[in-house]
Amino acid sequence: MKPRRYHGLKRPKLRQSWNKYNLFNIAKYPLPKIGTSDNETFFQQKWRAKGLLRHYHGEHVVERKWTRMFSRRLLGVVDMDTKYMAEFDGSEMAAGRGSGKDEPPNWEHSKVMKRNLTPYMQMTFAPMERRLDIAVFRAMFASSTRQARQFCVHGAVKVNGKVMPYPAYRLNPGDMFQVEPERVLYATGEPKLDPNKKKNKRRRFGRSIREDSAEEPAEEEVEAAAEEASEEAAEQDPDTTDAPEPVPVDMKPTRKQVQEFAARCRKLLAEEEALGVKQKKKLRALMKDMKSLLSRTSRSSATPASISEELSSLVSGLTLTNEQAANNTIESTSQRSSRPDPIGDLSKDELKKLEKRMAEHEREEEENPHDPTKPYKTPWRPRPYMSPFAFIPKYLEVNHNICAAVYLRHPVAKLGKAEVPTPFPENINQLAFNWYLRRR
Repeated sequence: MKPRRYHGLKRPKLRQSWNKYNLFNIAKYPLPKIGTSDNETFFQQKWRAKGLLRHYHGEHVVERKWTRMFSRRLLGVVDMDTKYMAEFDGSEMAAGRGSGKDEPPNWEHSKVMKRNLTPYMQMTFAPMERRLDIAVFRAMFASSTRQARQFCVHGAVKVNGKVMPYPAYRLNPGDMFQVEPERVLYATGEPKLDPNKKKNKRRRFGRSIREDSAEEPAEEEVEAAAEEASEEAAEQDPDTTDAPEPVPVDMKPTRKQVQEFAARCRKLLAEEEALGVKQKKKLRALMKDMKSLLSRTSRSSATPASISEELSSLVSGLTLTNEQAANNTIESTSQRSSRPDPIGDLSKDELKKLEKRMAEHEREEEENPHDPTKPYKTPWRPRPYMSPFAFIPKYLEVNHNICAAVYLRHPVAKLGKAEVPTPFPENINQLAFNWYLRRR
């Protein structure tokens, strides 16, 4: 059976995600026509409204768990001016509807101003905002609630300094949660894409995406193979066997040496003018052999001496110099020497601006360098279609430098606005609230 698409365009369902299709659905989603005609009963209206809201608010949460979290108490506050409170006691602000203290509108005016009410019904799913995974998503540490849940399960989220693997943990006012910066950079950064492929899919964290074609194995593939082999070795439980546990040999320097050599081969492949076709074929064959060599470094029988001997034997049969490449390099150097110097015609002010810009560029390279081993694109850039979702609720205090946030208080309703982000109007939330009141 073919699985359903998570972000469909024919029958769209709004999600808590930064996906571009979800952004399109939110922008083009028409207001649901519920309760505008007599064709549906009140029960059907509540059922439809509940279904629409549950697709957005915690769709990964089981319904019975949400019904246990649901609260009839809707929190709200009133912003009171100090000067006004000095003259009055504020009782008319706290008075409920029908107390007689509300000022009636002046019907003699040509245009009667609409009263600015407090949207309490928008607070239906306020208890859902206390969940750890949804708070991680609201703090912009993950691109979706499902990804935030994955970070929690994998132990990448801490609450008050302790690892919290439970995404359903309810935060209390004053709790501080923190996510590993590498996970945040992967979730919010631009993904690695292969320009040679038509369809580019993001892989899970810990595996890199290919940047070269099938003939040119990238360094990320070599590193991913070593990581997979090391994970398989780590899954074996030494307590299940009676044999003594062998003393592990530190293979990190040897693995790093092979990875650095693979990076040099990639740079040589990028220089099309300096190398011929035969030399490129040799380099590609060498990188394929290095991929298997790097996977062997994770074996228990591997030693640094044996790996280095195999690497030296592979390199010894490689020759990358020929007459054509030498002639090409000589011609390129002669052409560079014959070109005019572009800096010699600059004035002092232009030279100062150029030096300042070069210093800024060097500082940017140091702060945000190019690292091919990362699972996201480097230098780091924010992922596309992120700006419409770049907002943080008032009940969170976020520090993106250390990827930490503090849950200040529970979300509340204020005059004219509510702090629970939702794309649906108040009447839809009111129908869903009535559904969960169990007044059928």
